[in-house]
Amino acid sequence: MMKKLLSMLVLMTALGLGYASITLAEDTALATEISATATATAADVITTQDAAAESVAKPLTEVTVNKGDTAWMMVATLLVILMTIPGLALFYGGLVRSKNMLSVLMQVLVVFSLISVLWALYGYSLAFGSGSGLVIGDLGKAFLQGVTIDTLSDTFTDNVKIPEMIFIAFQCTFAGITCALIVGSFAERMKFSAVLLFSALWFTLSYIPIAHMVWGAGGYLLDKGALDFAGGTVVHINAAVAGLVGAYMIGKRIGYGKEALTPHNLTLTMVGASLLWVGWFGFNAGSNLEANGGATLAFVNTLFATAAAVLAWSVGEALLRGKASMLGAASGAVAGLVAITPACGSVGPMGAIIVGLAGGFLCLWGVTGLKKMLGADDSLDVFGVHGVGGVVGALLTGVFTAPSLGGTGGDDFSIVSQVMIQGEGVIITILWSSIAAFISYKVVDLIVGLRVTEDAEREGLDTTSHGERAYSL
Repeated sequence: MMKKLLSMLVLMTALGLGYASITLAEDTALATEISATATATAADVITTQDAAAESVAKPLTEVTVNKGDTAWMMVATLLVILMTIPGLALFYGGLVRSKNMLSVLMQVLVVFSLISVLWALYGYSLAFGSGSGLVIGDLGKAFLQGVTIDTLSDTFTDNVKIPEMIFIAFQCTFAGITCALIVGSFAERMKFSAVLLFSALWFTLSYIPIAHMVWGAGGYLLDKGALDFAGGTVVHINAAVAGLVGAYMIGKRIGYGKEALTPHNLTLTMVGASLLWVGWFGFNAGSNLEANGGATLAFVNTLFATAAAVLAWSVGEALLRGKASMLGAASGAVAGLVAITPACGSVGPMGAIIVGLAGGFLCLWGVTGLKKMLGADDSLDVFGVHGVGGVVGALLTGVFTAPSLGGTGGDDFSIVSQVMIQGEGVIITILWSSIAAFISYKVVDLIVGLRVTEDAEREGLDTTSHGERAYSL
């Protein structure tokens, strides 16, 4: 009996020791597994922390699309369209005689539309495409091939871009309004078909090359360091010279200098001038391509320079004629807008006021004394305002961009050197546009003829060219 009890005790002890050994082994394995997991987790945490620290210390290089800049550029593009239709159309329309009111509205509207289509077909590619020639780009983006909603266009900040689509649209409005500006020089006497054909030719021969030279990659004047923030040479001098050449080649209106060819509705002219001023904020501030401090500088300069020009023109007119007219004040506003256009992004507010004052006084002389000297029937004073104002603004940009005068130029900025570069840009634009315009007018004259018949001019272009009247009798 005792032996059996001892045997059972030994057996139970053995079983207990075996269970303990198994449990101990399991606990050891579990402990090892826990330790390994903890070590791996700690390593992961350390790796994550190191990666986070590295990402913080490492500067961002990824290109981003700024939604605020994109939204601003869409608004700016709409404002430039507002400048043209209805702004420029009404400004010009009010200045002509009532029998030609609709013809001017029609010319501005259809010219803008024609150039917009040509811009998409080949204009954008030649001016801003991948080509980097001194004078012209290439046809790599003709018909906007390769342009999608995902392709991007540079701004002035590294790694921040806007969709290429909106840049194309913004620059399209510049081309459209430039060609529409020329209409004012030969208003009331040029065939509608001739207006359209001339616009297409001159756009191709002059606007595109000048735009590329001033703004396009590899452009001659851009590489020389010429400053033209929003189009003093590209838009205003370019168009004004083409208009002056046209005024000479088409000839004077019937009765010019012998009978009063007075504006028929200055109220509409005032409305048009006001819309031009409002839209010009998109024209100038939009040229910054970003909604930042640079855009606000262009914005405030556009405001102050224009206001100064209105005062200058009004004072000058009062001194010359004894009275300040509403037409003069409206013309002064346009003169100030033109003069500040090339300078708006690089001069300070006080410099902008001086530019506006100079533009107002000198453009008043441009439509009075200079116009008599030139002897051309520039119907709506395109050269006197846009030509003179453009030259004044381009040259003064070289002066007031100096940091010592409140401008944004660098420490090594030289007024003399910059004015010389600005002058070169002015001269190139004048010569290029005049030659291109002469060729374009000649070609048009050979194909369809430039001028309407004498009977059609006397009756008015509204009925003879378009079969309608602006006002019922």
